[in-house]
Amino acid sequence: MPVFKPFRGIRPHKDHESTFPTHPLDNFTQAEIAEKAQKEKTYINMIKPYVVSKSKDVDRNLRKIRSTFEELLEENVLVQDSSAYYLYEQIYPNKQVFRGLLGLASIEDFWAGKIKRHESTIPERKEKLAHYLDKVNLQAEPVLLTYQSNSKIELLMNHEEKNVPIFNHVDTIGIRHKIWRIDNRLKLQQFKEVIDQIDSFYIADGHHRIGSTALHAKRLKDKNKRHNGTEAYNFVYSFIVSNQSIKIHDYNRIVKSIGDLTTEEFLNRIEKYFLIHEKGETPYYPSQKFHISMYLDGKFYSLHVKHDLRSQEMSLDNLDHHLLDKYIVKDILNIEDSDSSDEISYIKGTSNIEGINLLKEKVDSGEGKVGFGIYPISFNDMIKISDLKLSMPPKCTFIEPKLVTALLMYDMKQ
Repeated sequence: MPVFKPFRGIRPHKDHESTFPTHPLDNFTQAEIAEKAQKEKTYINMIKPYVVSKSKDVDRNLRKIRSTFEELLEENVLVQDSSAYYLYEQIYPNKQVFRGLLGLASIEDFWAGKIKRHESTIPERKEKLAHYLDKVNLQAEPVLLTYQSNSKIELLMNHEEKNVPIFNHVDTIGIRHKIWRIDNRLKLQQFKEVIDQIDSFYIADGHHRIGSTALHAKRLKDKNKRHNGTEAYNFVYSFIVSNQSIKIHDYNRIVKSIGDLTTEEFLNRIEKYFLIHEKGETPYYPSQKFHISMYLDGKFYSLHVKHDLRSQEMSLDNLDHHLLDKYIVKDILNIEDSDSSDEISYIKGTSNIEGINLLKEKVDSGEGKVGFGIYPISFNDMIKISDLKLSMPPKCTFIEPKLVTALLMYDMKQ
């Protein structure tokens, strides 16, 4: 059973709780980040030396972030709680609800395979994030971990929701965020007992964050002759949700060019691997697994993976993203590494026709020659791939909930 323990969360004071947190930085353009960084008493302003500074002295910039963070604590802009779990809930405008628990997962469990991954990571990105942790020692955005639903945990959360939350706020895109602090000793023990029944956690989102935390922890562990696994650096700030509280959307592809091939030649080559059905100008959302939507020259096509190419057992050949990558991207278009190629761009889907319409708009605007809409990967397939220690192609899953940065933070120097 993986460890999941309470922590002394740091959160904005009541006067700043609606303005200090932010959506993840990759949601904004650099110009928007620069503008937001001018607003004082906000998370983006706190990390301003890292995101908009013109200074090339990276270590100095990172030390400045740490000192600003400590000043905000002294000024009571940020406050630190006693040790607790936190029940966190998001309510979307369409009434969809995601909820789970915030706490700390063990890096030792990540190394031991009790926290399982389904994506590979980019070493350079992990290195950069690990260096950030080395100087700032603060985790502001949790890793999203999931597990098979446990009725006892759901029951405890239902009971906790009857209390008054410590945070209740609607953000700029209409999502209500609610947080309950669980610090009563009896309640903490009750939650621990049921969480201990979970066999494994699975990384839903945050592979680079947990990878960089593990890299940072390994370096400190190697230096610490008295390492025992309880050190603050040995834990990653995490949000655990059951399979009932995540939504896996499609993650679609746009390819800039089909090379020297004509449209007819391209379609002829695709027929080697797929059954092609022309859908005309009507947007087509793939109806099931092994069906892929393709938009080319103003027309939609349904591509059905031929049966002899479908794996009878769980493997990468059981995933539409891999089959598209293997037979079209690599074999037909000669793009060997889709992860690093600038010929491919990725677009988040919506699990319905809206995402396909967005794909069409981008192709029509000239962002690419051909677009591919892919049926969302199921929770069970994601779990099986993780259990088999396989790595999916890049950007296969767009998973909700998407978490807010700095609603709660974990100080690794506490």
